[in-house]
Amino acid sequence: MALRPLAAAPLLALLVTSAQEPVPPAVRYEQHVFAGGNPPPAGTLQNPFTGDKKAAADGEKLFGLFNCDGCHGGGAVGFVGPSLADGRWRYGGADGEVFHSIYYGRPRGMPAFGGILPPDAIWKLVTYLQSLEPKQDVSTVAW
Repeated sequence: MALRPLAAAPLLALLVTSAQEPVPPAVRYEQHVFAGGNPPPAGTLQNPFTGDKKAAADGEKLFGLFNCDGCHGGGAVGFVGPSLADGRWRYGGADGEVFHSIYYGRPRGMPAFGGILPPDAIWKLVTYLQSLEPKQDVSTVAW
């Protein structure tokens, strides 16, 4: 009988440690349609590096170091993955939406980097992407 509580100890330890992990942030987007007109409780993500040229330069370095250019091409103009420099965003182009796409990943190929990169690094990537000026004549390609 003394063996049963001992056997349950690892399971109990697993439950306690998994309950202590932080809950991912909920983000409110203006584009979301809320059922019944009541928005769910959520905050908004604010980019601490908006307009910071040094942060954008750091983000450009991170873009190459983490092989973002392997899918999105050099300068984020598109390659295997979509262009991030043409001003068209599948999942929203606001800073918080781009942060979410990098942090959690997206279906059909975009991996989640939230467990690899600290939030400041993701914000620097967002700042870099937002600093890119779209070309005047952007070709249309179906991804």
